[in-house]
Amino acid sequence: MNPQEQELDYPWGTTLPEPGQAQVLADGVRWLRMPLPFALDHINLWLLRDHIDGRDGWTVVDCGIDRAEVRACWETAFEQALDGLPVLRVIVTHMHPDHVGLAHWLCARWQAPLWMSMTDFALARLWAGASVADTAVEGSGPAGAAAARHFARHGLVDPEAQALISKRHDYYARLVPDVPPRFHRLLDRQEVQIGGRAWHVIVGYGHAPEHVSLWCPTLDVLISGDMVLPRISTNVSVFDLEPEANPLPLYLDSLTAYDVLPEDALVLPSHGRPFKGLHQRIAQQQAHHAQRLAEVQAACVQPRSAFDLLPVLFHRKLDMHQLGFAMGEAIAHLHALYFQGALTRSVDADGVYRFQQS
Repeated sequence: MNPQEQELDYPWGTTLPEPGQAQVLADGVRWLRMPLPFALDHINLWLLRDHIDGRDGWTVVDCGIDRAEVRACWETAFEQALDGLPVLRVIVTHMHPDHVGLAHWLCARWQAPLWMSMTDFALARLWAGASVADTAVEGSGPAGAAAARHFARHGLVDPEAQALISKRHDYYARLVPDVPPRFHRLLDRQEVQIGGRAWHVIVGYGHAPEHVSLWCPTLDVLISGDMVLPRISTNVSVFDLEPEANPLPLYLDSLTAYDVLPEDALVLPSHGRPFKGLHQRIAQQQAHHAQRLAEVQAACVQPRSAFDLLPVLFHRKLDMHQLGFAMGEAIAHLHALYFQGALTRSVDADGVYRFQQS
């Protein structure tokens, strides 16, 4: 446990639910944990006891990626974690593969509707249908030929890295092969009745186009998704789909929406363990990004590309999966400083963006 984690309170200590098993956290709230084939090796999913149109059952929050081992975990959960009741609704916090990947399967299996923000639903549908031949949706996020060209403009020109990123053109579609064709839209400040309790939608930006968190004041429970994580910093990236984006200020501003929530709220994050200490963790994140921005600005005393800054931002070896997200995050920090006027930007003879102190 790192020093910042030690400042938080983990009510269940190091106890984790086994794959496919549910752990009770509050009245009508259960925790599932599913595997991921990345360095970040798990995602937390949530079961909320519900009653819809005269039927008792469960609302599922987030789904996991579409892999055989995750489906198998869900099959175990269906048998052992649902008390013999059906899934009545599927809520997805945002469009990243570990959250939406199995939504199509869960919705079809249980004839349950998908609830999601419109922007994330539309982008998930777009990227799930991406193909090499369709250049309008070529690649997705940190992978594919368009991503490789985007990162090359920011200094990642190594031929081997370029080839590996380009080769992963179907990265998103492999993890999210389909998305339900229709959905129920979630909006900021909307109130959703789940199991006779009001859950309030809090929309955040920067990590995903329109990320949904859910707050239940009756239970003092916040399902934070990826917006507030206890151990790692939420990824905030600039990808090829929106190359001039400035997501970091959007993310940091979004965190202010949680200011009105109580400090002792139980936070259910998508990665890591449920914890208390919401405002402490948000303060840590604000300080973390302020420090990183200062380090990036200091490093740009000479012209620097995003690739040049990876050792400044990441003090560990990055695998190919992590490299794309690291490049996206480096660009996001440079853009935050560039758009506020702290850095200038130029293009060198090789067509690479270089940033320097103003």
